[in-house]
Amino acid sequence: MENLLNKINQLNQLVLQGRAMDAFEQYYDEQVSMQENALPPTVGKAANRQRELEFYSNVSELRTLHVLDVAAGDGVTMVVWQYDYTHKEWGVKNYTQVSVQHWRDDKIVREQFFYDSVAAPQPELAA
Repeated sequence: MENLLNKINQLNQLVLQGRAMDAFEQYYDEQVSMQENALPPTVGKAANRQRELEFYSNVSELRTLHVLDVAAGDGVTMVVWQYDYTHKEWGVKNYTQVSVQHWRDDKIVREQFFYDSVAAPQPELAA
């Protein structure tokens, strides 16, 4: 578990340094499956690389990117992230996400992201 904790902390540091694609190349398996909530997973490193590149190219402003918590178990790690950014297609996004990584041979073979995909209700302004 300590080995996985070290690996996920190293991966997180690369992401926090703006080097998410370096982290992807270093830590993700060629057959990785990545899934957003309950949507169908994207399978394969090439397809996920493209998905990641599209996401990052559409972020026009990054205000907050924090690791709130990290855990490691037998073959699995979990990271709680806080995000606040502006996306060219989705607008302003501010949310907490739990990322769960399943590891084999020091590479992530499956990752799933859990977050609230429904916009929070906005308080009514007093007249």
